[in-house]
Amino acid sequence: MSSHTPLDGYQLIIRGLSDRLVEAQTPIRILDAVKWDEGIRTDFLKGKGRVLPKIDRAYYAARPLAFDADAKKLEFQNIERDITRQLGQFNPVGKIMRRMCREYRMVIRMLEARGTPDFGLISQELYGAASDAFHAGDPTLADLGLMFSDFLNNIDRRGDLKDEPKTLNATDTVNLLQHRLNKVFGEEESTIRVFESDGILADAAAGADYIKIRSDALFNERDVRALEVHEGLVHVGTTLNGQSQPICTFLSKGPPSSTVTQEGLAILMEVITFASYPTRLRKLTNRTRAIHMAEEGADFLQIFEFYREQDFSPEDSYANASRVFRGSTPTGMPFTKDLSYLRGFILIYNYIQLAVRKGKLEQIPLLFCGKTTLEDMRTLRQLVDEGLVTPPKFLPPQFRDLNALSAWMCFSNFLNHLSLDRIEADYANIL
Repeated sequence: MSSHTPLDGYQLIIRGLSDRLVEAQTPIRILDAVKWDEGIRTDFLKGKGRVLPKIDRAYYAARPLAFDADAKKLEFQNIERDITRQLGQFNPVGKIMRRMCREYRMVIRMLEARGTPDFGLISQELYGAASDAFHAGDPTLADLGLMFSDFLNNIDRRGDLKDEPKTLNATDTVNLLQHRLNKVFGEEESTIRVFESDGILADAAAGADYIKIRSDALFNERDVRALEVHEGLVHVGTTLNGQSQPICTFLSKGPPSSTVTQEGLAILMEVITFASYPTRLRKLTNRTRAIHMAEEGADFLQIFEFYREQDFSPEDSYANASRVFRGSTPTGMPFTKDLSYLRGFILIYNYIQLAVRKGKLEQIPLLFCGKTTLEDMRTLRQLVDEGLVTPPKFLPPQFRDLNALSAWMCFSNFLNHLSLDRIEADYANIL
């Protein structure tokens, strides 16, 4: 549907409700609301990492949310009611938007519960828990984390797979990344801005049309490649695709359920572009293991030690441990958002594999038409056919031409059916 076609009555109703949803969620900033300030870090490191950070319910109460929680919940309630009123109970777009309203209300309840046990429980409802199974009888995320750790330790023991030294400072990285992204997204529009920032916890973070690089972080070529595909092609690409939706504008904003799809796609892209590497994988594995440890009762000091034992500096160990407990207390339940990476990767990988097996290749690029959620994929297909959703404008090359991806998935489909234990026994003399 071209942008010049005027919207008909039905499309205008959807557009109106969608815009209200986007507007309503604007002030909700989950990571801002749960982060710990610099003073906590300084005190902790001054105490040589032996005293629990001073974070409790009162700490968060002194940092009020950027919006009135009750009014905001009511606003989503009203939008949800109007969706049913104007579109009916079973309308497919209505169903997606109603679920988003419920999810945002749950996010607000989680943020209201900062510093209490409810925070961790609601976080598990939104992002999952490390002990969740993927399918009946399958390993859990916690099992996967341990399994990956074993593989990575075997690789580590070789001692010859060292990471390239990190010789690129933030300025080099910004220039290199900007240059590469311009190639993908078009120079003239300068669609994506890359710049330095000192207010972020991670080495890099993506916004709607920008990527921030932490001013004091160091990178190597491989990191830049990973940032290009992870933050650029996936996070910013899907935001831009969502923003260019003429009717379903809600696709430009991601509730927690889309975080799993987002991070899953980002990790899958790193893997299929060969941009990932053992140290990076270990980072994700560690996050999963740390969350599982906290679910099992480990406190902040134990998670800090878990990182110290792997030779992380006190500063990095603090940063990693505080990701697990932000929004919660140093002895409370973890904030489980960081499970999205591996969990999303497995779910997206399985989805693509199944799409290839069933010959439904056209479903795969739709993952990129905005901040999508896996359970909506079938509905999205209908919405594209009805002209309510436009196919993604920006697609990573690997998803633009599905030939190579489907060949890869066909092989991997078959290989998954072979028993690795049998292969190991039979190959013992060769390897």
